[in-house]
Parts: sequence; structure tokens; C-alpha cells
Amino acid sequence: MKEAGWEKKKFLIDGFPRNEDNYSGWNSVMGDITELGFVLFFEADVDTMTKRIMERSKTSGRNDDNEETLRKRFVIFNEAQLPIITKFED
Repeated sequence: MKEAGWEKKKFLIDGFPRNEDNYSGWNSVMGDITELGFVLFFEADVDTMTKRIMERSKTSGRNDDNEETLRKRFVIFNEAQLPIITKFED
């Protein structure tokens, strides 16, 4: 980011922070020199996300696009990622 001229630009950091450790680490390293303006969060229900990912699995070649892994991902999201997102609610 610094090499790209970050002082004058805005960046979208996809999927970060994923948990409290990521968030704390970001704040300790970057907190004084950056402004985290907002979190962009798209809400979708588990059934919709499962259907979309299972459709993607037909062509993605990803071995983690399966229902067992998805159930684990949803648990991790609710336990680790959602609390970070709620920190930014108005």
C-alpha cells in the first residue's frame, strides 16, 4: 500500500480483519497512520450462500467447496468474524 502511494489513496482490503487477533494487530501496526473508514458487509442467509457455493463447486476445482466445510465456515464466521463486523455498526 505504501509503495502505491497510500497517503493519497483509498484501499479496499477484502476479507480483513477476520478475527480479533487480525483487528488488534492492524490497530497496533497501522492504527496511528491509517483510518479505517467502514466495513462493507453483504448479508445473505445460510441457505442462499450454500446454494451459491455448491453451484460454484461444479466448476471451481476447489476441494473446500463442500457442505461439511461450509458448515464449519459458517460457525467460524459467527464466532470470529461477525463480532468484528458488529464493532462498526452505527
